[in-house]
Amino acid sequence: MVSLRFPFSFSQPATTRVPSGAFSPANIACSVAVSAAIGAGISAGICLSQNTTSPSLHNALNSLLSNFSRSSPLWGSLSLSDGSGDVVTESKTGFSFPAVLKDSQGLLGIGLRRKAVFGLKNIDVYAFGVYADDSDIKNFLSEKYGTLSTTEVKQKNITQELMESDVSVTVRLQIVYGKLSIRSVRNAFEDSVGNRLKKFGGSDNKELLQKFTSQFKDEYKIPRGSIIDLSKEKGYVLRTSIDGKEVGSVQSQLLCRSILDLYIGDEPFDSKAKEDIDLKLASAITK
Repeated sequence: MVSLRFPFSFSQPATTRVPSGAFSPANIACSVAVSAAIGAGISAGICLSQNTTSPSLHNALNSLLSNFSRSSPLWGSLSLSDGSGDVVTESKTGFSFPAVLKDSQGLLGIGLRRKAVFGLKNIDVYAFGVYADDSDIKNFLSEKYGTLSTTEVKQKNITQELMESDVSVTVRLQIVYGKLSIRSVRNAFEDSVGNRLKKFGGSDNKELLQKFTSQFKDEYKIPRGSIIDLSKEKGYVLRTSIDGKEVGSVQSQLLCRSILDLYIGDEPFDSKAKEDIDLKLASAITK
């Protein structure tokens, strides 16, 4: 069996993302109707959906929502997702991600981590989804960019500031490669997170890296479909769980930033996923 380690030079897959403008017309229509009844200043919630709908109805409702949101304040217009029963599927692997995690974290985007074996074959290692707390994101975006237009916001590096902020963020990994071992995951993080720790904090961070990687003990099995959650909580606490069981936590702003940099940093594992997350955040801000 090949010992699987993940270098940075992964090829980038073409996957189905969370489209920033693809909403459910039925839910949007309902939200707009309720908002109109309540009065100006409360905008429609954005709902993630993959249902096929009438193009003309879809365009009309999207236009209505766009016109409405331009006159609404940020705190009323942002909802990363609406309805915990919705899921978004990564098309290449077929793995699905809930639109809402932990009751309050909305899905920002999904991606795919791939590995080139001997330079001959690309292996789908895991699919991932990036989530952020709705309330935290509203406050973060309002304070940082509330007075800017969407065009101006797109010129900003929102994800860079998001990594450094105390916003609650979760990266969910779903194992695709059935022969992946926990040792391979541990070794991969030693390489990738270790490089990020050195990049952001210098070379003397071996103890911090060991605190994180030691959580991935050999006793844990991660067959295809297993879930690993890396959750940045308030106070820069990184909490790790495998299939719903907490395996450890580390308090470190440097470690939190290093983990998030793998997915939404300048050299992310999946550049298209990072672009989609940038657009999702930018489009959520209305002047």
